[in-house]
Amino acid sequence: MTPTFNCQDEVDRSEGLAAAQTALSSKQCVVIPTDTVYGIAADAFSPQAVATLLAAKGRSRKMPPPVLIPRPQTMDGLAVDISADARLLADTFWPGGLTLIFHAQPSLTWDLGETKGTVALRMPDDRIALDLLALTGPLAVSSANRTGRPAAQTAAEAFAQLGESVEVYLEAGEREAGSVPSTIVDCTSTPLRVVREGALSLERLREAVPGIVGLGEELPQQAPEDAPAEPRSEAEDDDESAPQSREGTVGA
Repeated sequence: MTPTFNCQDEVDRSEGLAAAQTALSSKQCVVIPTDTVYGIAADAFSPQAVATLLAAKGRSRKMPPPVLIPRPQTMDGLAVDISADARLLADTFWPGGLTLIFHAQPSLTWDLGETKGTVALRMPDDRIALDLLALTGPLAVSSANRTGRPAAQTAAEAFAQLGESVEVYLEAGEREAGSVPSTIVDCTSTPLRVVREGALSLERLREAVPGIVGLGEELPQQAPEDAPAEPRSEAEDDDESAPQSREGTVGA
C-alpha cells in the first residue's frame, strides 16, 4: 500500500522526507504540499520519471510540467537569457506563487516534454517542499490531479485521483481556502508577459516591473513612421493552466 506521511508530526515528517527522497531517486513520483496546491513531483532530470508523472495525470508530452527549485541561484544553472526584469521578479516574489518561463540551458540532458526549448521555474514558499528540494535538487512538479479535474488541496484528495501511481504522499494539511495555482510570466521575450493569472495579481507584478504585459493585453509592433501598427498575437490558454512557451502547460 502506498504510504502517506503526516508531515505535521516531526518524526513522521523526517521519515516522509527520507521516503520521498528514496522514491524520487528510484524514478518514482511523490505528492508534496506547496504554497498553492498539492503537487505531483518527479526527478526533473529523469525522462522515465517525468513520463511517469505525465501518465499519472493523464497528460501528453505537449503539456510539460514546470520545475521547482530550492533557491533563486539555481535558475542560472537551468536557464539562459535571464533579463534584469526577470531577475527582479524572482528577487521580489520568490519564494512564492510565481512561475517564470525561460529559454532552457541547451547543455542540459533532460526531457520534460515538448517544451520548444523552454523551462518554467518556480521557488515555492513551503517549508516541506523546500526541505525536499534541498535533498533532491530540481523537481518536475505539476498540480496533483488528473487532467481536467480540480487540483488537490490535501494529500488525501490527491490519492483519490492518483492512487498507487504515486509512491509516497506527504500530507501537511489542507491548503488555504481558495488557494489557486501560481501566476505564470513568459520571460522569453520583451516585454515580459503574463500567460496565466493566479496567486499574484498583475498589479503586484507591476509594482516591481511596471512594463509587464497583462493577460490578453496587446502591444503594437514597431512599424515605419506613418504605417499602421500591427498587434502582437497573444498566448493561447489551455484547459487546465497556461502555455509554456505557447504550447505546454504548467501546474502548481
